[in-house]
Amino acid sequence: MKLIESERARAVSFSKRKKTLFEDAKKFATQTGADVALMLFSPGGKPYSCGSTSVEDIIENFLKMKVEEPRRHYVEGELKEIPQDKHMEEQKLALKLRVENIKKETLNSILKEHLKFDLNVAPEPEDEEEY
Repeated sequence: MKLIESERARAVSFSKRKKTLFEDAKKFATQTGADVALMLFSPGGKPYSCGSTSVEDIIENFLKMKVEEPRRHYVEGELKEIPQDKHMEEQKLALKLRVENIKKETLNSILKEHLKFDLNVAPEPEDEEEY
């Protein structure tokens, strides 16, 4: 595989593949009962997402499982705690911070799109009638 050279062809391909990817994610979630979240950013930086439930809820559950749950090991029916690895904890924290930044950027992008207006356009003055 290689990058599509034409920007127009790349945008068309992104649109078609995005639609197929979202359909496949929904199908996977339906058939397996798994929680599925998918986030994409177009070549222009526009965010897209879909999820079997709320994308935010799935991210929160993911982070909870990765960061807060202690590592456990089952030996002969007994539950034993495994000491935390400092490097692994740092990686988890970095992952959590990256996801939080993505969430903030996505929300900011959505807000900008909804609140977009041109400050350089002034309204036309109303004609005043002379008496």
